Parts: sequence; C-alpha cells; structure tokens
Amino acid sequence: MIDTGRSAGEAAIEQLVESSYGRLVAYLASVSGDIAAAEDALSDALLAAVRTWPQRGVPDRPDSWLVTVARRSLIDAARRRETAARALPEIARHNEELGQLDFGDPDTVPDKRLELLFACAHPAVDSSLRSPLMLQAVLGLDAARIASAFLVSPSTMGQRLVRVKTKVRQARIPFTLPALDKIPGRVGSVLDAIYVAYGTGWDDGDGPGPATGADRWNGLFPEAVRLATVLTDLLPDNAEAHGLLAMMLHSGARADARRSPDGEFVPLDEQDVTRWSRTRMRTAETHLAIALRLGQMGPYQLMGAIQSVHNLRAVTGETNWAAIAALYDGLIGLSPTIGAYVARAKATSHTQGRLAALALLDELPAARASSYQPYWVVRAYCLRGAGDRVAAAAAASQAIGLTSDPPTKRHLFREYLA
Repeated sequence: MIDTGRSAGEAAIEQLVESSYGRLVAYLASVSGDIAAAEDALSDALLAAVRTWPQRGVPDRPDSWLVTVARRSLIDAARRRETAARALPEIARHNEELGQLDFGDPDTVPDKRLELLFACAHPAVDSSLRSPLMLQAVLGLDAARIASAFLVSPSTMGQRLVRVKTKVRQARIPFTLPALDKIPGRVGSVLDAIYVAYGTGWDDGDGPGPATGADRWNGLFPEAVRLATVLTDLLPDNAEAHGLLAMMLHSGARADARRSPDGEFVPLDEQDVTRWSRTRMRTAETHLAIALRLGQMGPYQLMGAIQSVHNLRAVTGETNWAAIAALYDGLIGLSPTIGAYVARAKATSHTQGRLAALALLDELPAARASSYQPYWVVRAYCLRGAGDRVAAAAAASQAIGLTSDPPTKRHLFREYLA
C-alpha cells in the first residue's frame, strides 16, 4: 500500500472515476451482460474505496482493487437472482481471465467501451434512447445532465434509462462488436452519442466548443476524442467518423484560449490565436482530408469543415464568414438542428448584417429556441448591433439564466447589462 492521507485517498478515487469509470463499467457489463448490475457493482466498489482508502492508503493497483470488489458484488447479486445459473459460469470464466492479468498497467483491464457503445446501439434498443444509454453507461453521466442535453425532465430520463437497461438484460444483447455488415446500421447512433458527450454542458454561443476552456479538456472531451479515434481505427473508411474527430480536434485546439489568464471567458472572435494548438489542428486536418477523399458527405464532415475555417484565422488573420455561412447552409440541408440555424444566423450577421441575422432568428419556432442558450447570446449580439440595447439586455438576461458557467455569466453581464 502507498502511505497516504484522507485527501490523497479521496483525490485518487475522484481521478479514477474521471479516467476509468466508463472502461470499468464496460468491462463489468461484458462480464455480467447487465449494464445496471455493472454500474451497481462499481458503485459498491467505489463506496468501499471511500470507506477504506483514506485510512489504509491507496492500493498500488487501484483499478485491480475496484474490479476485484466489483466482481464479488456481481457474484453476490447473481446468486440472489433467478438468473444465477446462467450468470455465475460466465462471471467465473472472466474471474479466471482477470486473475491472469497484470494490473500494474491500467490498460490491462480490457477496454470494452466500444463494444458497449455498439451494444447500446442494438436494434432492440429504442433509437431515441441509444445515445442517452451510451452517455450514462460509457461516460458515467447522471440522468440530470443527460436530461438537460435532450430537453426532458431528469425524472423522465431516469425512468427511461432504467427501462432500457432492463430491456438490454432481458434481450441478452451481446457486449461484442457486431459483424461488419451490421456496423453501418449502428454506427450513426454511436457517432451521435460521442458528439453529445463532446457538447454536454458547453454553451459557447460562437459555435460548438467548451465554454469552460482548458479545464474541460480534462473532463468529457478527451473521452469523446479517444472514442472517436478508436472508431476511426475500427472503421477507416467511414467518412463521418473522421469528420466528427476532425470537428472535435479543431474545437479542442482552442481550449486554452477560451479563458483569459485570470479565468474569464473569451469569445471565439476575440481569442488569441497564438494559444491555439497547432498539433491538434494538424491532426484534425488530416482526418478531414481523409473524410473528404472518401466522398461520403455527411453533417459531421461539414461541422469539421466549419471549425477548420474558424481555425484558419490563425494563418490568415481573418475569418471567412461567407464560407462559414455557406457551410451552415449545407449542414442545415442534412441536419436541420437548432444549433445549426443559430450558428448560421451568427455567420449571416457578418456577411449580410445584424438585421438579416435577426430575421433568420425570428423564423425559428419559439418552442425550439426559448431554452437554447446560444440563441439568446446571438440574439443579444444582433440586437445590440442593430441599435436596440434594451432588447439586447433582455436577451442577454435570458442567456444568463440558461448558463451554469460563472465566467460566461460574468462575460454576458459585462457585455450587455453593466
């Protein structure tokens, strides 16, 4: 054991949850065939860690410790269920396999996240619940955060997730990669879930990207990038997988510039391009070029191209808003989301003026726009440019009310209300 105190033990647990939760749940689900049971078993293991690590120290191999405790919990649960006769032999087989692993390297716990993603995208799972199920099972998001992304109440989302996990268990959906001829029918749901993970909790009114800056690079964002990278390795000829990865990397290239040195929010238009990551931009361009060569145009490639044009400002010193507006027109043709409409209006404000942009915003159904924070940010920006500072302040107030990020709130207040 490593001799450590309470704070170190708690920090180790928090770090493990951030870095390994999805990987451990995915492995335990592949053992038990039951996502809910895997989550419960890992929760039991984490609770045991909370109780023991601060006093006894963090184990030399914490992943191994958690998996061992979780396995015991799975076995105990299986014995209590009528399905024990089927479940116990499978768990025993995995116990034997796991006992032969060297847990000195955390990656020796088999990474089954991609398999779990495709299991969640099985035809037996309701299409509307595939992405929410992936977000909770693979990335560990709670029902409240998922509900916010899908504009439903937390209680409703929680009930739906419980039901769909039961369906997965009862249907005995295998936690394996599907046959190659089955992948095309499921990959769209997997890409969508990775995209939602990328955007969850981010409310940058200038387009997709983390509103909390570099610190978000240490949260869900790298997990989304990693899963997309694994997906491009698995499906090198899938243009949309490359497009999604390009989009996320281009956006992630700006992570360090989204906050000033004192932690305040910096809008995209005002960011210091010297703080953008050239390495991430180059990697993004590589994947975007691959996607375009494959000749299978889709929305994620257009999103990647939009972010590429934004980042070209690091070279040219200016933003080609006409190109961005045209790309958003194409994106709306393929995927008419509220985000695409609002972003096109922002681009239009630069090419045709604020009044033209306001006209586009006014065309959007109120039901779709009223709870979408970037809509109010762009509306405030256009109203102020059009000379209506009172209406701009009202729109900014709406945006502030829909924002959970304190630096973003402060920025909007200074810009429109101070």
